[in-house]
Amino acid sequence: MSSSAEFGSLRHLAGRFFGALWPGGPRPHDEAWATGWLLAGEQGLWARMSGPDRRHAVGVARDTLRLLDGGPTPGREIVASALLHDVGKVEAGLGTVGRAVVTAVAMVTGRRRLVASDAGGRWRGRARTYLTHDRIGAALLEEAGSDPVTVAWAREHHQDPATWSVDRRLADALKAADGD
Repeated sequence: MSSSAEFGSLRHLAGRFFGALWPGGPRPHDEAWATGWLLAGEQGLWARMSGPDRRHAVGVARDTLRLLDGGPTPGREIVASALLHDVGKVEAGLGTVGRAVVTAVAMVTGRRRLVASDAGGRWRGRARTYLTHDRIGAALLEEAGSDPVTVAWAREHHQDPATWSVDRRLADALKAADGD
């Protein structure tokens, strides 16, 4: 898989970086809208996400609903998938600059190589955690009692579309809304 397929376009990455420089979370009405879609266990995970990640997730969820307009109404689990697809990032403990550095290094050296590296150190461990946020997020969501579709999307959102188990129409909308 190419770097752009794994990490998104440079436009997407730049937008996420500059958007994350403002630390605040979603507006109160967006926060209430988002938490209204989430199960109790998911709300606890949502609260752990950074303000910029929650703002991004609200945008992804609203765009997903817009992209799916005109078809069958998506269930709660699809909106939760959009809101929580990046929840595994909470375990890395990296700020905006740290995330940008890890992403840049992984784009140059290769995500798999960086994840597979057995080199120690606190930073390396946090980088590995960040780069495996999809698997970590899926485990967190499963533990929180999320719907299997929500768990699957967290796990699969950086994978090749040919490997997705989520209904293709829904997954395409989720991926397009995420912008990467």
